[in-house]
Amino acid sequence: MVGLYFAVMAALSFYGLHRYALLALYYRGQSNGDPLPAGRFEDLPRVTVQLPVFNERFVVEALIEAVCRLDYPREKLDIQVLDDSNDETRSVARQAVERMAWAGEPIRYFHRAQRNGYKAGALDAGLTEADGELIAVFDADFTPPADFLRRTVDYFCDPKIGMVQARWGFRNREQSLLTRVQAMLLDGHFVFEHGARFRSGRFFNFNGTAGVLRKQTIEDAGGWQFDTLTEDTDLSYRAQLKGWKFVYAPNIVADSELPLDVASFQVQQARWAKGLMQTAIKLLPRLLAAELPLRVKTEAFFHLTANVSYPLMALMSALLVPAMLIRFEHWDGRLLWLDGPLFLATFSSLASFYLLAQRELGVPNWRRRANLIPSMIALGIGLTLSNAAAVIEAWMGRRTPFERTAKYSSDPRRLSQARRFYGAGAGWLPWANLLCASYFAAALVLSLALGAWGTTPFLALFAYGFGWTGLLALRQSQQRLAERPLHAGLGETQARSSALSA
Repeated sequence: MVGLYFAVMAALSFYGLHRYALLALYYRGQSNGDPLPAGRFEDLPRVTVQLPVFNERFVVEALIEAVCRLDYPREKLDIQVLDDSNDETRSVARQAVERMAWAGEPIRYFHRAQRNGYKAGALDAGLTEADGELIAVFDADFTPPADFLRRTVDYFCDPKIGMVQARWGFRNREQSLLTRVQAMLLDGHFVFEHGARFRSGRFFNFNGTAGVLRKQTIEDAGGWQFDTLTEDTDLSYRAQLKGWKFVYAPNIVADSELPLDVASFQVQQARWAKGLMQTAIKLLPRLLAAELPLRVKTEAFFHLTANVSYPLMALMSALLVPAMLIRFEHWDGRLLWLDGPLFLATFSSLASFYLLAQRELGVPNWRRRANLIPSMIALGIGLTLSNAAAVIEAWMGRRTPFERTAKYSSDPRRLSQARRFYGAGAGWLPWANLLCASYFAAALVLSLALGAWGTTPFLALFAYGFGWTGLLALRQSQQRLAERPLHAGLGETQARSSALSA
């Protein structure tokens, strides 16, 4: 048992050390600066903007209005609203499209009776109607700046460029501790993961939104496919295996909305974890057999298998206390100090990775963001059960529906109404997290009584992580129920029935 415990810790430390490797790659390529287009189009290419939507009544209108403000010649622009909704979003989106079309905007509304393939299916269906040689994609909660297309299309002067990805910004970054921590996590992804991979010539992925793809790239890679929950990463790797180059442009920022409740965040993260593992199972054998540099293959392996850390964390959770007791009993507590270096390799890499990302973004007083690190690690621990289950489902080949991430609109006046319709139910997960928190809290007391100081930091973080996410999910679920009047359920059902009959 002790041997298995240290093997799990070593594997987690291995992924932790990889973050240091990404930092080294990023800073080694820093002298290159942000990428610049190879030239400028004299005759701008035609662009089709695709807006995949599913039950987004509170944000879809702002999305349509923002896209219609894009500064691009109207004779070179097509906008597709790809609406798979089965609620009042249909009428909200259709009315917004009609209003914009009446004002002269080149916008069309599409609705599918069957949601085959989910988001990937909607994008694929829209592609058959797309006239643009470039395809821009924005999710429902995004509001791109007016100059977004002007700043991205010139990268495609290079015929080898297949995709340009912009950085995500967050309108509601400061709304709560949860959104501040989420923003910090995503900042690390965009600054160091995308930045290091792009600067060093490794593969990286289109994020499914706030990016522009060449239509030929999509078709050459085999089109949008529906057999993973991360259709964007799947397409990205297939396209780069075909020789297409991807560009990350961190100086171009499109604002979005972060999930406001922990249940929605857990749904989102479980979908990403499962989808990445599905993509790994699907494409890693092909990628490892391809004639690519070893550095590209190695980074692709770390990227696509990163969520293996969640089943490993679940296993470590089960082994932590028994291993502590065995070591204390049989080795007089001496081996308990081996946890220290492993703790530093695993968790200190997280702290440096995400804190330095704040410095790279030019955040004022970025060192003060260090106070978010414990909550950031705790939030990751709170994802252990749901993400581990998602990864195991991918290993077993179990297919599950694409669960959307609820978007409420950052407007506080609409927040209560949005929660009533789209708030995710808490389910079993908060109770399981609280049970784990109680277990680790008791183990923490025991470790202090035994003087097992090396294990104490782990136990404290696990108790905090499981406890915080469990209590937050329950509180937000109760708040949603309290905000929901008795007639809300009937009203929602009637609205859905009306939309379906329409």
